[in-house]
Amino acid sequence: MTLLNRKLIQLLIDKKLNEDVLRGQFGLEKENVRVDQDGKLALTPHPKAFGNKMDNPYIQTDFSESQIEMITPTFDSIEETYRFMEALQDIVSLELNGEYLWPSSNPPMLPDDQDIPIAKMNDPIEDKYRNQLAEKYGRKRQLLSGIHYNFSFDEGFLRKLYESEDRHEEYKEFKNATYFKITRNLLKYRWFLIYLTGASPVFDKTYIERCVARGISDDEKSIYFPNMNSLRNSECGYRNEKPLYVSFNSMDDYVHDLNELIRSEQLLSVKEFYSPVRVKTVRSNNPIQELIQNGIAYLELRFIDLNPLYKIGISKETMQFVHLFIIFMLLKKDEAFDEEDQKMADLNHDQLIMEGINGCLHDHGDGNMTMKEMALTFIHEMQEMVQFLFPNDEKYLHILGGEKQKILHSDLSFASVVKSDIQKSSYLTYHLDKAKQYAQESLQDGYRFVGYEDLELSTQLLLKAAVKRGITFKLIDRDENFVLLSLGDHKEYVKQATKTSLDSYSTVLIMENKIVTKEVLKQQGIRVPTGEAFRSLEEAMLEYETYYDKPIVIKPKSTNFGLGITIFNREFSKEDYQKAFEMAFVHDQTVLLEEFITGKEYRFLIMGDEVVGILHRVPANVVGDGVRTIEQLVHEKNKDPLRGRGYKTPLEKIQLGEAEEMFLKNHSYNWSDIPQLGKVIYLRENSNISTGGDSIDFTDEIPDSYKNLAIQSAKAAGATFCGVDMMIDDIREDATDDNYSIIEINFNPAIHIHCYPYKGINRKADEKILDLLFGKTNN
Repeated sequence: MTLLNRKLIQLLIDKKLNEDVLRGQFGLEKENVRVDQDGKLALTPHPKAFGNKMDNPYIQTDFSESQIEMITPTFDSIEETYRFMEALQDIVSLELNGEYLWPSSNPPMLPDDQDIPIAKMNDPIEDKYRNQLAEKYGRKRQLLSGIHYNFSFDEGFLRKLYESEDRHEEYKEFKNATYFKITRNLLKYRWFLIYLTGASPVFDKTYIERCVARGISDDEKSIYFPNMNSLRNSECGYRNEKPLYVSFNSMDDYVHDLNELIRSEQLLSVKEFYSPVRVKTVRSNNPIQELIQNGIAYLELRFIDLNPLYKIGISKETMQFVHLFIIFMLLKKDEAFDEEDQKMADLNHDQLIMEGINGCLHDHGDGNMTMKEMALTFIHEMQEMVQFLFPNDEKYLHILGGEKQKILHSDLSFASVVKSDIQKSSYLTYHLDKAKQYAQESLQDGYRFVGYEDLELSTQLLLKAAVKRGITFKLIDRDENFVLLSLGDHKEYVKQATKTSLDSYSTVLIMENKIVTKEVLKQQGIRVPTGEAFRSLEEAMLEYETYYDKPIVIKPKSTNFGLGITIFNREFSKEDYQKAFEMAFVHDQTVLLEEFITGKEYRFLIMGDEVVGILHRVPANVVGDGVRTIEQLVHEKNKDPLRGRGYKTPLEKIQLGEAEEMFLKNHSYNWSDIPQLGKVIYLRENSNISTGGDSIDFTDEIPDSYKNLAIQSAKAAGATFCGVDMMIDDIREDATDDNYSIIEINFNPAIHIHCYPYKGINRKADEKILDLLFGKTNN
């Protein structure tokens, strides 16, 4: 039996479209209910941190206040889509305050029906619709959750296919016909995907009574049916009150039948048409009219269970397999799909759910064939398809081989694995343990924006805060960390998190130039270090005798991240003095020599008229253990997962470079020395986090007099966002005219060091940026 349309496959090969058929747009929508520490349905409202329930394009409320829906944008690859959903899972998990995302499609322990909170949308139409659903289906059924897999073929591919087939109808009609063909095939053979993705075989005894009464219980707490792999796709699951049939033969027929169901009040609206596969248009207040005008934009597969074996409820391999199956449905021979065929598809769907893969297909047409035999035929034909179209790609054959094993050995299916694991503990314990495990994973990498780890960490944090709030973003220049943030018609261009429209170019130039910065601050009566500027190495060397026995700082006129800075707080050699200037001149044509100010250095993060955070930055250091050398101790400290390179982690790795070696030498150490137990060995004088320093939060310990000086310094430069570096002799005393000094104003302050300090609490600097750019939320 041959299912493939060989003529169409050959056309793709002849027209060199075999690789193009893989191209498409992918998206995921995922629902999870929230649970408390005991695995009971959380009755708390939708978290305010996610902003408006309807307007946030990424994080919304579904039927219940207890049910969160996460929505990815569309991407050109499964990898990007998967990783963005993982990022959404992390963002949501970190805001739940002791609650968890339940990892199963089947609900947790539920209260009585009337105690399940319906989402309050502050929209009369939406509120009415949810109350109607509650009355019609019951609230418990509405808490069944799952994944919607959204897909469209690349527009360029469809146009080339249209032109290659020399079709007579308009392109829009061809595109509609293509998607309707795939939809018919998917609906007819959806049982195949339900078997391979079903992962909700067991449910709690607090679910709908009539369903509980029909099932089997081993522990009087959880219920199952002998062969059921997906409660959500069963008669007890999420489907219309009674079977509803519409034509998938043309747009006119489809729209006519939907309108008739609504007119006859069998459907409240088009949203209530719970077809396992739906043809979709772009978001619109009138989706039916949009379909008529613009045609089908993408397909939505609605029958995929949340898989508790995976953090985001689905694996990349499953996503890739579903993609292959959609292509198979495109290249498969077309078949009729009238109302009788739809009824047969429903029977096969229910038979798979209740009897498993070994039952016989209804009305197959080729005599009796079991579902298992048909499933193996599908795998064989898909392998042929892959070998025809992608002969050099082993990845897809490997994926198909894995699915084949699940067909041959039902104990390898997701549902069987989940059921077996539940029986080793309990329904509640198994899923709650998974929920806590995934929450911990989100917490461990909480600072990262999955899929965007190549960006500077400050930018990652800003984008995560934007997503949480419902502000969309677009990467304008990824290498430069330049992004466009949009909230409705309000748009903001931001570079490296803190370079925004709120700071003028002249302000940046003032802060960038340390000579000008000092003059601006002096004009306001703010204390700054004395010193002088040199424009050549020769000029600087002439002054060695003046400064060799004085504590000094040598630094480029315009620098950031502590680059090119050397501090001498004791007598130094002429060679070291020369080397320090040589390093500084690498970064600027003008180098400053300033007096070394005593005290401890603190970084004040200024945003608007507020000190958002204050850090004491401890210079790069290691602590001796009496066994390892300084070099070995550095390597050990650098293993901390919070340390990395390129400002993509909260802390930077300690360098073993020329500056560190020179500092050690000036303090009579070298890399091979073994410091005694507890001895702190510093590797730099300057305390920049970018050179391996440690960040200690002092926001609540610093007196207001110093905070006022920092704000005054920012205002003197006209800065909205800046980092004010201040030396303070003793924070136990208020500021006087001579117990502090401003040594620098940083025009591009890193926010991640205030959000994830080495010691201290998150000061939410990312949120403050958005407050200033877009206004404060109601959180």
